[in-house]
Amino acid sequence: MEREMDAAMDLMRRISPRQSEMALSALLSLVPHHSADLLSQVDQPLQVCMDKESMKEFILCEYNRDADSYRSPWSNKYHPPLEDGPLPSDELRKLEVEANEVFAVYRDQYYEGGVSSVYLWEDDNQEFVACFLIKKDGSKTGQGRRGYLQEGSWDAIHVIEVGPEEEGIAHYCLTSTIMLSLTTENKSSGTFNLSGSIRRQMNLDLSVADGHLCNMGKMIEEMEGKLRNSLDQVYFGKTREMVCTLRPPPEGVQIRLPESRPNV
Repeated sequence: MEREMDAAMDLMRRISPRQSEMALSALLSLVPHHSADLLSQVDQPLQVCMDKESMKEFILCEYNRDADSYRSPWSNKYHPPLEDGPLPSDELRKLEVEANEVFAVYRDQYYEGGVSSVYLWEDDNQEFVACFLIKKDGSKTGQGRRGYLQEGSWDAIHVIEVGPEEEGIAHYCLTSTIMLSLTTENKSSGTFNLSGSIRRQMNLDLSVADGHLCNMGKMIEEMEGKLRNSLDQVYFGKTREMVCTLRPPPEGVQIRLPESRPNV
């Protein structure tokens, strides 16, 4: 049983984000007894739904799902409607509303558009857990403003476990995952596809004098900078190196790949 789960996770780590949904569906059919573990541990490209009450889009994920319904961070209601769906406490809901407003500003400044959602919930072993999500569609038909990509998406998932406060200090454990997929197509170079995912973790003990939201925001900003640099070095750098090795460009000509920034 344990070997099955290990093999399934190894497979999902090697699957392109573009094919992860199909691969996960196949695994759930092969090992249905591991469905709960797979759904909770495997990150999937984010999906978006419209909250008709607030007329704002929100992101669907495992952290706001109950049965087949998803809770909107804007109206705090499930779509489709669900009776007795779990909701955050009044205090946590107040922080959640503030976090969504602040993170929407962060998204516009760093990503030049896209959709963001923040979800908070109580946890028995922590003070609370927060999930910050961003999805940017960079394709020509999506939210792309530069028109370089035929298809492209950037999915960012940041989960922060906030420990109980002790003497004005709280422990923060941030686990971040970035999924990148892009496709370009033109007459001179043909079709080019690059996709992959990267995950990193950060642990910090910080003073809560400035508030949890300020501390979490600083950690996410720092982590996203590191992840973008890693993606640039690992994916774009290695791809450029292999292309230039296999097909050296004419003298004086430089090979340029699409930028790794999310605001494509």
